[in-house]
Amino acid sequence: MASMSVLTRDEAQTRAKLLDVHRYSVDLDLTGGDDTFDSRTVIRFTVRAGRDTTDTFVELKPAELRSATLDGEPLDPQDLTGNRLPLRNLAPGEHELRVDAAMRYSRTGEGMHRFTDPTDGETYLYTQLFMEDVQRVFAAFDQPDLKAVFDLTVTAPDGWTVLANGVTEHTGDGVWKAAPTPLISTYLVAVAAGPWHSVRTEHRGLPFGIHCRRSLAPHLDADADEILDVTRGCFDRYHEKFDEPYPFDSYDQAFVPEFNAGAMENPGLVTFRDEFVYRSAVTDTERQTRAMVIAHEMAHMWFGDLVTLKWWDDIWLNESFAEYMGYQTTAEATRFTDTWTDFGVARKAWGYDADQRPSTHPVAPDAVDDTASALLNFDGISYAKGASALRQLVAWLGEKDFLAGINTHFKRHRFANATLADFIDSLASATDRDVHAWAEAWLRTTGVDTLTASVDAVPGQWTLALDRDGSRPHRVTVGVYDHDLGDGRSLVVRERYDTDVPQDGTALPRPGTRPALVVPNDQDLTYAKIRLDETSLETALRGLSGIPDALTRAVVWNALRDMVRDGELAPADYLAAASAHLPEETDLAVVEGVLAFATAQIADRYVHPEQRPAALAALGALCRDLIRRTEDGDNPGLRLIAVRHSIDVAAQPDTIAAWFADGTVPGGPELDPELRWRVLGRLAVLGAVDEAAIAGELDRDPSATGQEGAARCRAALPDPEAKRAAWQSMFATDERTDLSNYLFTATAKGFWQPEQADLVRDYVARFYQDAVALAERRGPAIAEAAGRWAFPVHAIDADHLRLGETCLHEGDPTPALRRKLVDQLDDLTRALRVREA
Repeated sequence: MASMSVLTRDEAQTRAKLLDVHRYSVDLDLTGGDDTFDSRTVIRFTVRAGRDTTDTFVELKPAELRSATLDGEPLDPQDLTGNRLPLRNLAPGEHELRVDAAMRYSRTGEGMHRFTDPTDGETYLYTQLFMEDVQRVFAAFDQPDLKAVFDLTVTAPDGWTVLANGVTEHTGDGVWKAAPTPLISTYLVAVAAGPWHSVRTEHRGLPFGIHCRRSLAPHLDADADEILDVTRGCFDRYHEKFDEPYPFDSYDQAFVPEFNAGAMENPGLVTFRDEFVYRSAVTDTERQTRAMVIAHEMAHMWFGDLVTLKWWDDIWLNESFAEYMGYQTTAEATRFTDTWTDFGVARKAWGYDADQRPSTHPVAPDAVDDTASALLNFDGISYAKGASALRQLVAWLGEKDFLAGINTHFKRHRFANATLADFIDSLASATDRDVHAWAEAWLRTTGVDTLTASVDAVPGQWTLALDRDGSRPHRVTVGVYDHDLGDGRSLVVRERYDTDVPQDGTALPRPGTRPALVVPNDQDLTYAKIRLDETSLETALRGLSGIPDALTRAVVWNALRDMVRDGELAPADYLAAASAHLPEETDLAVVEGVLAFATAQIADRYVHPEQRPAALAALGALCRDLIRRTEDGDNPGLRLIAVRHSIDVAAQPDTIAAWFADGTVPGGPELDPELRWRVLGRLAVLGAVDEAAIAGELDRDPSATGQEGAARCRAALPDPEAKRAAWQSMFATDERTDLSNYLFTATAKGFWQPEQADLVRDYVARFYQDAVALAERRGPAIAEAAGRWAFPVHAIDADHLRLGETCLHEGDPTPALRRKLVDQLDDLTRALRVREA
């Protein structure tokens, strides 16, 4: 079988000059069995005038190509080479291509994913057609700038509901007809079919719906009011911001199983990972995250769906905009008003980390040569750094002019495609500022600037100098704080003022005594690493919890985090700061972010193995302190975070085993399914449970989440046979036993444990050979999962680094796996440097 071809930018540009694609009529029959479905497609297109005849191709990845006809003349199915069917000798004018094929269902979250719910045996299907996976479902000229109308018909089993981009109607005999779409790109077509549980309503004359598996119905119903309130609030807020009304005929949100991303912005039918339908207790920060994702995907209806990138080098135009709007609009339109604190703690760190690796790239790269390269750019740079850049742009430009430029962009390019140049021109039309120069400095460069503060003081005045290591202009707010003389622990704001970096001329002195704490980027409006002056650093380490604003505390915690990663602050000092200040912290996002870094990076990677027990002990003591402080029940979110992390850092099984046996933590909470599997997983790592206990818990919770929990626990058992079985299940070469994307990830998460380094040492070398073969066989989604979750992340030594570098140079990993390995090995190098420091 010929290998699949990735589409190059040059090929896409050539085809876009040749063709105008008008309409797809797609007929899918989902009643034919567990392995394949029938796909019949009619494409109506025009070849532009210019030469007598021309050649091009259409893409599809069938299990079997039964027939294809062009203008009534049969094409030879044997001409299909990989994923390309050639179309030859096309004369200028209108043409009609018909394709009849059998297509494979997916178990990796790509194409048409098929899932059978172990709770009740019901089957669900949904599409994820991003980048180039429409070819797994129907034949298409698969590139974003060949927009067309899509007319979908789906035949489904009795009792199923079919959802699509437009309103669907059941016409009888299992046949569902979707309203034709406006002009959209191929990757945005969506179908979801199954016995969905649905909650439907209307808003502003449009049908709204939320949907999930039947087994999750009680949990969706419990949160339906919150989800729909967020949806309505964001919908109304976007109509206040944007002149262009919502461009589609309905708004459905389907929570689907085994979804690889957080969500996908299919117009009229947004798909979400169904972990957002909460089976167990969650914190308000997690609810805020769900609200933000709803707002993020809705922003895409305008930026991404109405106006779409011309080619994948401008993916940031989709994701950075939606990321910025998601956080901003959630703060404006919902009860979750502190979203930027969570962004600063969680998302921004993702961007900073990505931007310091060898794989970094500009927010808006000059060129992305092909779709395989483009797929690698869905990272912390396109999302978090890009959103940070837009937030800085709004601070510099002003929101009024920013929105005016956005609305000009929508008006100029509605139902069409646009580039970075088009976007910047639209913004420039609304302001006298040099937006083009700003774009060159912020969007075409790589790396993180560092702003280092130094303070000089003489009696009666002090001066702040901000030294910039980098090249970008920054507009920052400086926060100036004094000790509160009343209690001696709190800090009070003396003043906040705005300044530009680099500063114009010499920094001017400010009246007063030397402040106790000076925080550059106080409101986190720019994207840069911060280094505090010596006095401010000492104040922060001693009094961080006394800073009155959570967003400022997040900025300072990020500065400490960066210093640890750069070898400038001892990991033990970070742990000491966490122990001192988290018990007083009121923002859950800050608590979760600090504990996550302290556990996953400091305790598990940055300290030497002989120091790890002390690090775990410190974190355990901190979690116990938090649990004690929340016994009155006034802060269940903080208590839940403390309980989760107390489980994760337990070095001895006795306490958490007692919780498991009793079904509750003393004083609460009761152990819901998530906590029960978390405890069982940690007990498995510690060798305090066996297969019988895992099987017993799976009998208690046979859901999909239970299946994943059991896979994770079995892989975590400190037993050679358990490790062998887990490895075989992940890397076996028999398609009949391939794990789904979620079961693969769950198994990989359980396999590598710092406590079991000697037991799994021989698998470190095996990983590289087996992962390369797996990625080649199973494709980008599993390659990404293997590189992210199955990587031997806790093997922190020079021998491992050499193995990885040899694989990169000689092993020929696929692009998706190579990117993950480059990032993981850079993180490994950093961990070695931190240990040396």
